Amino acid sequence: MRDYLAQFAEPFGYLDFARFGPVSEVVRRVLVREADRLHRRGWAALDRLDAEAVTAAATAGELLGCAPREVAFVSSTSHGLFAAAHAFGRGSGDPDGAVLVARTDFPGALYPWLRAAENGGLAVRQLDGPLTVDTVRAHLDDRVRAVAVCAVDAATGFRAPLAGLKELIGPDRVLVVDAVQALGAVDLAADAADVLAAGGQKWLRAGWGAAVLMVRDRVAERLAPGLGGWSGVLDPIEAPAHPCPPRPGAVAHTLTNPDGPAVAALGAALALVRDAGADRIEARIGEVLGGLLAAARAAGAETVGGPDGLRGPFGSDGPAAASGIGRLRLPGADPAAVHAALTAAGLATTLRGGWIRLSPHASTDPETAEPLAEALGRVRRGVRAA
Repeated sequence: MRDYLAQFAEPFGYLDFARFGPVSEVVRRVLVREADRLHRRGWAALDRLDAEAVTAAATAGELLGCAPREVAFVSSTSHGLFAAAHAFGRGSGDPDGAVLVARTDFPGALYPWLRAAENGGLAVRQLDGPLTVDTVRAHLDDRVRAVAVCAVDAATGFRAPLAGLKELIGPDRVLVVDAVQALGAVDLAADAADVLAAGGQKWLRAGWGAAVLMVRDRVAERLAPGLGGWSGVLDPIEAPAHPCPPRPGAVAHTLTNPDGPAVAALGAALALVRDAGADRIEARIGEVLGGLLAAARAAGAETVGGPDGLRGPFGSDGPAAASGIGRLRLPGADPAAVHAALTAAGLATTLRGGWIRLSPHASTDPETAEPLAEALGRVRRGVRAA
């Protein structure tokens, strides 16, 4: 594991992978290599990029438990989710269907469904989140065709019970998963997902420009290529007339060819996770996050999340709800002042909803807990003195 951690290295004090993950060393090398190849070889470099995409799809298939044909590459998580939402449009032959989403999910997971509904897609039912088995069961009826969920909630770190949700909704409904806060950070229950989208810019540490879009064969016949462009159809260049028949597999839902160097970088990042072991990465993140939250509590902060799971207002106690995201707040202190103090101490965090979000990686130095506790202690002493 230590050899792989060396590939992940980031600046000391960086605790904000839920926002953006500094690219890993292996990704940096791939991006430099591909830029140099494009510079020197022009069009001749494209065959190699195509080969990199094939390898990346195979690697994604290993991590997600699917066939390479069930994987395509798009520009972002949002792109993949828009493709999924529009796959239930007028062309799907289901004008009366509905999708269940959490109104509290990150907006990027909600807007694809809202925009698709405006264009004849599934009616959107916004539920109070998070989406648990009990929450979904209470709203499940014959009109529901899909459930869309974030595998890990960006704000709270809540980890959705994907296996339980899929078991509940059954094979005739589609489970669409936004996995950008999960893939590369937790041992994801990807086998439960019928459709999954995840960009590389966070825990995978691959930068922007490419995302995995998985569409399983088991739901392919129920999904129309609502956003499918020329890259998603058979023989578009030589066709005597359009539209052409869709290509088999997930690629039917692509708009155009992906960013080749970004896909190569994403493939390298996926391979790093595969080789290191998603379960080992998750365990290491849990250890680091647990240490940070323990240090914060010792300094007088309230914390939520970590390896013991989420408790209190978000329910689902225990490890099943744990993720790489934790939160803290200092009673009596202005959250903005706490965030500013942490920034001044060289710690990168996110302030959201009155809480400081901590999201370390497996390679985060456990000694980061020391400046965290010191900064919180200074703020707390200032509150007492006032």
